Amino acid sequence: MAILQTLMSIGLPGAIAQGIIWGIMAIGVYITFKILDVADLTVDGSFATGGAVLVVCVTQNNMNIWLALAIAFFAGCLAGLVTGIFHTKFGIPAILAGILTQFALYSINLRVMDGSNVALPVRKYDVLLSSFNTVSALITSAIFAAILIAVLYFFFGTHLGQSLRATGCNPNMSRANGINTERNKVLGLVISNGIVAMSGGLIAQYQGFADINMGRGAIVIGLAAVIIGEVLFAKIYRNLAVRLVSAVVGGILYYIIITLVLRLGLKADDLKLLTALVVAIFLGIPFWKNSISNSRIKKEVKSEK
Repeated sequence: MAILQTLMSIGLPGAIAQGIIWGIMAIGVYITFKILDVADLTVDGSFATGGAVLVVCVTQNNMNIWLALAIAFFAGCLAGLVTGIFHTKFGIPAILAGILTQFALYSINLRVMDGSNVALPVRKYDVLLSSFNTVSALITSAIFAAILIAVLYFFFGTHLGQSLRATGCNPNMSRANGINTERNKVLGLVISNGIVAMSGGLIAQYQGFADINMGRGAIVIGLAAVIIGEVLFAKIYRNLAVRLVSAVVGGILYYIIITLVLRLGLKADDLKLLTALVVAIFLGIPFWKNSISNSRIKKEVKSEK
């Protein structure tokens, strides 16, 4: 009981709930970064788009929260579609196509919200989760993540899903086998940004507002979650379901680290620096492991001689 009270006092349930929501966003990043092998920077814009669309639909149109979340998802899909068209039909490199879409979304999000932010009074509207009840938010976000992982696991097991994975693995061989790689790239970007926007809608509910800058740095946080999960699940990082779960676990651990460090007195202005350090450390762990194992092998070879 004392341990539970301690965890509650430092805001751990809230950190886990936010970590799961950002982990859902990380799943979207995983689809482009790991499956399609594309660095998609649309994420920073589509995340804010999801939050903006949901809040405006609920507050200004008195829309059902489920319908608003679905519209937020499709808004993100449209953003991914634009990036995909820029990349495949205009011949623009994927990273630059994502930057262009993200740049355009900044103005679109301002128009959607009619300003830089818009509030969502969670006590007035029937939202799915809120920071006022972190335990309920934790359970709800966990259910969302579990359903999403199950749906994606089923999808990527279908013929279309496997062709999408093949496109990212070896596009030349995929084209040689009659796979429409351009269509698959667009589809992957659509699905990815739809998931990212849905995550933005969930985080807007949790924090009670949408802001034009709420997606700034989202791609870095998503990559941090993916990389942390990959390092932690390295020995069993083969099954797709495990990989998707690892992205969510990475998001949880990231936010727990952030919460603990803030409790220790770190200024909020230094969060971006901390994020960069966390990502750099976890990116370096596999390299350090290989270096250590290689040095051991060299020593064993020398000793045998």
